Formats: sequence, structure tokens, C-alpha cells
Amino acid sequence: MSLAFRPSSFRVLRRTPIRRYASTSSVNDLNTGQSLRIFAVSTGIVIGSTLFAVYYADSRAAIHRYVVPPLSRLVLDAEKGHKFALGVLKSGLGPRDQGRDDEILQVELWDKKLANPVGLAAGFDKDGEAVNGLFDLGFSWVEVGSVTPRPQAGNPKPRVFHLTEDNAVINRYGFPSKGATSVLTRLQARYTSLSSPETHSNASLREDKILSVNLGKNKSSPPDSLGDFLVGVRTFGPLADVLVINVSSPNTPGLRNLQSRGMLIELLDAVKRERDALQIDRELPKLLVKIAPDLSVGELQDVAEAVRETNFDGVIVSNTTIQRPPSLKSLNRSETGGLSGPPLKALTLNALKTIRPLLPASVPIVGCGGISTGDDAIEFARAGASTVQIYTSLAYDGAGAPRRIKDEITLRLKETNLTWMDIVRQGQEKAWQRPRKDSAPIDTASGLTESIQEGANRLAAMGERLIEVLKEDSLHIADKVQHDVSKE
Repeated sequence: MSLAFRPSSFRVLRRTPIRRYASTSSVNDLNTGQSLRIFAVSTGIVIGSTLFAVYYADSRAAIHRYVVPPLSRLVLDAEKGHKFALGVLKSGLGPRDQGRDDEILQVELWDKKLANPVGLAAGFDKDGEAVNGLFDLGFSWVEVGSVTPRPQAGNPKPRVFHLTEDNAVINRYGFPSKGATSVLTRLQARYTSLSSPETHSNASLREDKILSVNLGKNKSSPPDSLGDFLVGVRTFGPLADVLVINVSSPNTPGLRNLQSRGMLIELLDAVKRERDALQIDRELPKLLVKIAPDLSVGELQDVAEAVRETNFDGVIVSNTTIQRPPSLKSLNRSETGGLSGPPLKALTLNALKTIRPLLPASVPIVGCGGISTGDDAIEFARAGASTVQIYTSLAYDGAGAPRRIKDEITLRLKETNLTWMDIVRQGQEKAWQRPRKDSAPIDTASGLTESIQEGANRLAAMGERLIEVLKEDSLHIADKVQHDVSKE
């Protein structure tokens, strides 16, 4: 390179800015600060998520009563909200009852003991999709269905309506069902998921809880046919603690006609014979019939006679009502279908108080309809119910409804120093009693025999006296005739 270019090159080099690099200690301080901030944020997220998960997992959390249900009603229609709740419980991500049932809540039902008296009525889990999730909410009794033998879509949508001002619901579902085969497959999968299910005495697979299946009729079946119910008994008898014969849904044409005395006796007798013919390795399922709250006193008497005559195991009082109490405020009150929730309570209680004296104490009654508080449950027990079921209150009060009702019952019982069964036995004092064969009828019969014998003796004496009188009269007449003849 020529020397003539050196000054220019030198000048270029002098104009080039000199870069200064941070010291190693400055870089380390910056990285440390950033790492601490990232760690703090990550830790906060983890701790916050954990705390929220713990909070969410407890069904008693306020979010499950004051946030989720009203938000669901605001964003989703009634049927979509129902399916969303069912999906959460089905996924295994639903909240759980973290409380403990007090011993005073225990229920003695047939030869079983239940942890508490609060069960879930049929209609929420129609196809047996979330049985475990529902038991985890603290229910002692989960009822699946109604299940029909063949799949059917039910009535056209919309078919479920919130009556928010009344905390009530009107539905005209019409037994939408995936069919007996689908539900059976799901229950069998639940049963075989345990390593040793045979060790459980209950089909619920929980020692102090009951699983029941509510059996319905297909809409396409003849109204007076019994076959659908018999199929249900054969299908679900081996996998249920209780089978419920639903003859009271207002949304299946002709179904409620099966509550008439003659048809009901025929139905219950056929169902009982089908149940007794089951060949299973454990106790046969109990049989209950679910009736409507709209029956008259005479119709309730017919139901009671049918239950007594067929030795059925129990009655559920009641299903939804087709009546519309004048107290309803919601604009949806005019929708067709069955009404459930607090407005149903008075009708159900009246039916319960009517039928309890017509059934023996050995036939338990399950109270269902309008129950949303512990006081409601106790009122049903005093009227003669052994246990209660809820449904609509779960929709309005959220996943914590079972726990809250149980806690309210416990509080009331402790205030009166009574147990749940004490209240139940008080209510059953009104129960029907079969006439006893004691000494009184025998004494009466003996006295009647003596009276008859005495009457016979008197009659014989009167007969002898009459003969004597006739003899005397005949002698007198003969003497008179002889005297008249001699005169002539």
C-alpha cells in the first residue's frame, strides 16, 4: 500500500467511534434482577393458581353459589347451562364436598345406612355420565335417568325455562335419552374401573350411598304397555341399588294414566315379579314408584292400596307439577311443562301428608319437590319422609347446595338435641298400621257365641211355650165344638 493513502486511512480510523462495553459485574447485576422478577412473577402465578385451585375444589366456595350459577344463566340458555354443569362434573374437574357429615344425619333405610338424607333427583344426569362427580358433591343418593329402552330425542327445543324471580324451572324435556344400552355400557365401565368392585355391598360402590336408576317409557310405546319398564328392570337390576318406576312425568302422553289403581297394581306386580326373577350375586334392588303431586285424595288412596297390595318397597313424592301457583312472577310461568322449585313445595307436602297415613312405616317415602334449605328437609321428615331429594336448588344455588343443606339440618338438629332418624320416626307415627290379631277380637267372638247360644235357648223356650199354647187352644176349641154339638 502507498504511503499517500495512510493519512486518509488514519483519518477514517480516528472518526470511527469507540465502543465501550459494560463491566462483567454490571451484566451480572442486570441478569440477577431480571431473574428475581421472573421468579417472583412465576411464584406468584403458581401460588395464586394453587390457592384458586384449592378454593375452587371446595364446593362451599362462594364462587359456586354467587358467581357460576348467575353467570351461567346470563350467558347460556337453561339447557346449555345444564349441559355445561354436567360436563364439568363428568370431566372430574368439578368441586367436591370438603365437609364431614355429622353422625346425627345418618339415615336408616331398609337394611342400609346412608351418610345423610340429601339425594339428587332424576333429571340432572339422564344418561349416567357424571355419577362419581355427583357423589363427590356430597349426595347420599344419586338417581340416573329417566332412561328409556330405545334412544329418543325428546321434545323440540326450547324445552327448559328458568323462572329466575321464583327460583324455579319449567321443563318439557320429554325423556330425551341415549337409550338403555348406552347407559348400561357407561355404568358397567364405572363398575369395572375398580380393581375389586365385588367388595362393595352397594351398586353405588360407596358403602354409605345409593345409586338408583329411574325407568321411563318410550313415547312410541303404547300408553298402557308395561314392556318398557320390564326391560329396564332386567337391564339395570344388576347395577342399581334402587329402581324407580316413573309413571308421573307430565311430558309423556298417557304416562300419568298408569297411576290409576287397576293399571298401577298390574304394573307394580309385573315389575316386582321381574325383579324377583333376577339372578345376581348381591341383594336385589329395591323398587320405588314416583308419583305426581297433582293427584286427588282418592287417587292417592288408590296408589297407596296398589303399593300395599303388591308389597312395593317405597314411594317418591313427587314429580313436577302441571299446576301454576298464582304466586309465580316470571314471564316464563305460562310455558308448558312440569314446574319444579320452591313453588312446588306446598303441593308436594300436601301429597306427602295425605299418603303417609295410608302406607306402613316399613314403606319409606322419599320427599322431592321444592326443597332448598335444611328447614325444608326437616319439614318433609316431620311429614313422614325418610329421605329427601333436590334438583332445582342445585341449579340455582350451585355445587355447594348439598353441603349447605346438610349443615343447616345439622344445626337445627343440634338445637333440638335430636337426630335425623328421631324426626323421621316422629313423622312415621302417622303411618298406616295393619289390623292386629290380639285378644280383643277373640273375646268379642266368644261373647258373640254366648249371645247366639242364649238367643237359641230363648227361641227354643218360646217354641215350647208356643206349642203349649197351641195345645191349650186346641183343647179349648175341641171342648167348645163338643159342647155345641151336644146342644144340637
